[in-house]
Amino acid sequence: MTAEQNQTPAQRAVGDIAPKLAELTDDVLFGDVWARAELPRRDRSLVTVSSLVTSGSTEQLVAHLRIAKQNGLSEAELVEAIVHLAFYAGWPKAMSAIQVAKRVFAEDAADREAKS
Repeated sequence: MTAEQNQTPAQRAVGDIAPKLAELTDDVLFGDVWARAELPRRDRSLVTVSSLVTSGSTEQLVAHLRIAKQNGLSEAELVEAIVHLAFYAGWPKAMSAIQVAKRVFAEDAADREAKS
Protein backbone atom coordinates (compact mmCIF):
# COMPACT_ATOMS: atom_id res chain seq x y z
CA MET A 1 0.00 0.00 0.00
CA THR A 2 1.36 3.42 -0.92
CA ALA A 3 1.60 6.33 1.48
CA GLU A 4 -1.29 8.04 -0.34
CA GLN A 5 -3.51 4.97 0.07
CA ASN A 6 -2.93 5.20 3.83
CA GLN A 7 -4.28 8.75 3.88
CA THR A 8 -7.87 9.65 4.65
CA PRO A 9 -9.97 11.30 1.93
CA ALA A 10 -9.52 14.65 3.72
CA GLN A 11 -5.75 14.21 3.85
CA ARG A 12 -5.68 13.42 0.12
CA ALA A 13 -7.94 16.37 -0.71
CA VAL A 14 -6.38 19.16 1.36
CA GLY A 15 -3.68 17.72 3.61
CA ASP A 16 -0.86 19.13 1.52
CA ILE A 17 -2.11 22.71 1.72
CA ALA A 18 -4.25 22.71 4.89
CA PRO A 19 -3.23 19.87 7.19
CA LYS A 20 -5.18 21.34 10.11
CA LEU A 21 -8.39 21.37 8.04
CA ALA A 22 -7.80 17.72 7.15
CA GLU A 23 -7.19 16.90 10.82
CA LEU A 24 -10.37 18.68 11.94
CA THR A 25 -12.35 16.96 9.19
CA ASP A 26 -11.08 13.54 10.27
CA ASP A 27 -11.13 14.00 14.03
CA VAL A 28 -14.03 16.36 14.72
CA LEU A 29 -16.43 16.14 11.77
CA PHE A 30 -16.19 12.44 10.94
CA GLY A 31 -14.61 11.24 14.18
CA ASP A 32 -17.09 12.93 16.52
CA VAL A 33 -20.08 14.61 14.86
CA TRP A 34 -20.82 11.81 12.38
CA ALA A 35 -20.31 9.20 15.14
CA ARG A 36 -22.89 10.62 17.56
CA ALA A 37 -25.66 8.13 18.35
CA GLU A 38 -28.51 10.65 18.48
CA LEU A 39 -28.97 10.64 14.71
CA PRO A 40 -28.37 7.61 12.48
CA ARG A 41 -25.74 7.93 9.74
CA ARG A 42 -28.48 7.50 7.09
CA ASP A 43 -30.31 10.54 8.45
CA ARG A 44 -27.08 12.52 8.77
CA SER A 45 -26.42 11.80 5.10
CA LEU A 46 -29.87 13.01 4.07
CA VAL A 47 -29.39 16.21 6.09
CA THR A 48 -25.91 16.72 4.65
CA VAL A 49 -26.95 16.15 1.04
CA SER A 50 -29.90 18.50 1.55
CA SER A 51 -27.66 21.17 3.02
CA LEU A 52 -25.18 20.86 0.18
CA VAL A 53 -27.98 21.16 -2.39
CA THR A 54 -29.49 24.22 -0.70
CA SER A 55 -26.10 25.94 -0.47
CA GLY A 56 -25.13 25.06 -4.04
CA SER A 57 -22.04 23.18 -2.84
CA THR A 58 -21.88 20.76 -5.74
CA GLU A 59 -18.17 19.93 -5.33
CA GLN A 60 -18.85 18.40 -1.90
CA LEU A 61 -22.08 16.84 -3.15
CA VAL A 62 -20.17 14.29 -5.26
CA ALA A 63 -18.60 12.57 -2.24
CA HIS A 64 -21.66 12.93 -0.03
CA LEU A 65 -23.98 11.29 -2.56
CA ARG A 66 -21.69 8.25 -2.42
CA ILE A 67 -21.51 8.37 1.37
CA ALA A 68 -25.32 8.60 1.48
CA LYS A 69 -25.61 5.46 -0.62
CA GLN A 70 -23.15 3.67 1.68
CA ASN A 71 -25.29 4.82 4.61
CA GLY A 72 -28.42 3.21 3.17
CA LEU A 73 -30.09 5.84 0.99
CA SER A 74 -31.14 4.68 -2.45
CA GLU A 75 -30.53 6.63 -5.63
CA ALA A 76 -34.31 7.06 -5.95
CA GLU A 77 -34.53 8.55 -2.47
CA LEU A 78 -31.68 10.94 -3.18
CA VAL A 79 -33.27 12.05 -6.46
CA GLU A 80 -36.59 12.58 -4.68
CA ALA A 81 -34.89 14.70 -2.01
CA ILE A 82 -33.38 16.90 -4.73
CA VAL A 83 -36.75 17.22 -6.50
CA HIS A 84 -38.36 18.20 -3.18
CA LEU A 85 -35.61 20.75 -2.52
CA ALA A 86 -36.24 22.47 -5.85
CA PHE A 87 -39.18 24.23 -4.20
CA TYR A 88 -37.23 25.26 -1.11
CA ALA A 89 -33.66 25.79 -2.33
CA GLY A 90 -34.47 27.05 -5.79
CA TRP A 91 -34.76 25.54 -9.22
CA PRO A 92 -31.20 26.32 -10.38
CA LYS A 93 -29.65 24.65 -7.33
CA ALA A 94 -31.80 21.56 -7.80
CA MET A 95 -31.01 21.40 -11.51
CA SER A 96 -27.28 21.66 -10.77
CA ALA A 97 -27.52 19.03 -8.03
CA ILE A 98 -29.46 16.59 -10.19
CA GLN A 99 -26.78 16.85 -12.88
CA VAL A 100 -24.16 15.95 -10.26
CA ALA A 101 -26.30 13.03 -9.08
CA LYS A 102 -26.78 11.83 -12.65
CA ARG A 103 -23.02 11.84 -13.22
CA VAL A 104 -22.19 10.18 -9.88
CA PHE A 105 -24.80 7.44 -10.31
CA ALA A 106 -23.62 6.75 -13.88
CA GLU A 107 -19.98 6.53 -12.71
CA ASP A 108 -20.98 4.17 -9.90
CA ALA A 109 -22.95 1.97 -12.32
CA ALA A 110 -19.98 1.86 -14.70
CA ASP A 111 -17.67 0.89 -11.80
CA ARG A 112 -20.04 -1.91 -10.77
CA GLU A 113 -20.24 -3.11 -14.37
CA ALA A 114 -16.45 -3.11 -14.75
CA LYS A 115 -16.07 -5.18 -11.57
CA SER A 116 -18.56 -7.85 -12.66
